[in-house]
Amino acid sequence: MEIRIDNRLFYHRLYTLSAPIIVQSLMLALVAACDALMLGRVAQEQMAAVSLATQIQFVQNMFIFAVTSAGAILGSQYFGKGDSTTIEELFRMILRWCGLISLVFFLLCEGCPEILMRIFAHDEVLISIGSTYLRIAGWSYLLTGISQCYLTIFKVTDHVSVTAAVSSVAVVLNIVLNAIFIFGLLGAPRMEARGAALATAIARVIELILCIYFSLRAGSLRPHIEKILQRNKELGRDFVRQVIPLLGGSLLWGVGFTSYTAIMGHLGVDAAAANSVSAVIRDLICCACNGVGSAAGIMVGNELGAGRLEMGKAVGMKLKNVSWVIGLGSMALVLAVTPITVRMVILSDQARSYLTGMMVIMAIYMIGRCVNTVCINGVLDGGGDTLFDMYSLAICMWGLAIPLAVLGAFVFHWHVLAVYACTCLDEVGKIPWVMYRLRKYKWVQNLTR
Repeated sequence: MEIRIDNRLFYHRLYTLSAPIIVQSLMLALVAACDALMLGRVAQEQMAAVSLATQIQFVQNMFIFAVTSAGAILGSQYFGKGDSTTIEELFRMILRWCGLISLVFFLLCEGCPEILMRIFAHDEVLISIGSTYLRIAGWSYLLTGISQCYLTIFKVTDHVSVTAAVSSVAVVLNIVLNAIFIFGLLGAPRMEARGAALATAIARVIELILCIYFSLRAGSLRPHIEKILQRNKELGRDFVRQVIPLLGGSLLWGVGFTSYTAIMGHLGVDAAAANSVSAVIRDLICCACNGVGSAAGIMVGNELGAGRLEMGKAVGMKLKNVSWVIGLGSMALVLAVTPITVRMVILSDQARSYLTGMMVIMAIYMIGRCVNTVCINGVLDGGGDTLFDMYSLAICMWGLAIPLAVLGAFVFHWHVLAVYACTCLDEVGKIPWVMYRLRKYKWVQNLTR
């Protein structure tokens, strides 16, 4: 018997879940955008150095993403089942993992920032600026993982509006402090890149305070820190089964994306600067698919955790169709904002030419990025099919895109735009494989006990 979905209820649920997450993603992306725009008004080197330095947090976020995503997959299914006790145990579990990860990255940024910067650039000016940024920003990395645990639990327990509110306050504060410390407004010293790092650190402190405050309100789950070391062995095994492939996929994607940035960084300051701006635009426009992808995982997980497997399957396939609409819309939006973007920042003529070409290439890339985000990180992960992402990244990114980009940049010395196009191949190449995987329905699983 074919399952019929009430379109009005489906789209209302999708909007209710995705809109606050889109706002949260947009708020986070706006910080990077404002960093780039404000530092771009200071000097091209300042903007490029900070963009390269923030790749360290990007790698950290891959670890955090794996842990919180595993918590969200299990949490959304247990929420569909109505089991808040197990969700609270998940909360404490992801706090332990993320706290350790954040501590490691903090120590790296404080202890050896120059070594970290040399991974992404060989220009001594960029290394010097980026190192001073990391020494201050490292303090924010210490807090980010803990905040993300709270925000993840807010999402899966139908408090998504809290995540949007917390992120919005933190981002607005970050942007205001950026302007003050970067340019030396209101009597503050002109700190340029160091000012952007200080603004981020202060904003992260406020974000964590707000997370703790909202978790203490009636109706919200809190981790009960006195039980932080208590363990549930069965739940731990379920969690590890989800987190290992997610971590593998996150590292493959995160290190791969960082490799793209490093490759472009080694092609010169102009290429690095243009790539930095295009990355900011990409992250801003990807907010829609990120929000729908997160909502998709929750919607599918709720249905499967409640035992409604056929309805979960139907919801997942409908979300697949939505992903194509978002992808085509994102492509059109990239092309529409290209002329404005090229004129907005101060770049050399060569960098401006690179940026125009990158934006056109990125428009095609956005179709694959949106479809894959919703279908893989949403539908497939929502049902516990987390291995597929790791396999597809190993083949499409590491077996195709990265080798071509490395050969093009350092062996065949292709044009900058040809190398950039290689870095966009993986998302487009995965689309047929993703469509086939969805139709196999291996992701239709109830993961609860």
